[in-house]
Amino acid sequence: MCALCGVLGGADHWTDAAARPGVFTRNVDALQRRRERAHRIACASRVLRYYGLTLSDWQASSFVLSTATGKTELVEDLGHLWSAAEKLLGRPCDPLDADLIVRLEGGDA
Repeated sequence: MCALCGVLGGADHWTDAAARPGVFTRNVDALQRRRERAHRIACASRVLRYYGLTLSDWQASSFVLSTATGKTELVEDLGHLWSAAEKLLGRPCDPLDADLIVRLEGGDA
């Protein structure tokens, strides 16, 4: 997405469905927006499990990223997810890692 679309879209991150028709989604139903958010969390969680991380919703406004040892990071939007994951783990996370992709395709993640 270009920077101009981000400015015109408002304060919402482009990965989040907005309540305003035509902004990031054609959906104006609050329940459907929650379902879409839950689906995005589930998709991201499949990848994050590979790294031993979990992702959960926090009041439909942010995300909580956690390690198996209990370290947590509040993540404002999905655009900040990978840098937060790398910060918690202390090592790079590559969502395009070949082994990860094999696991995702096989349904193991």
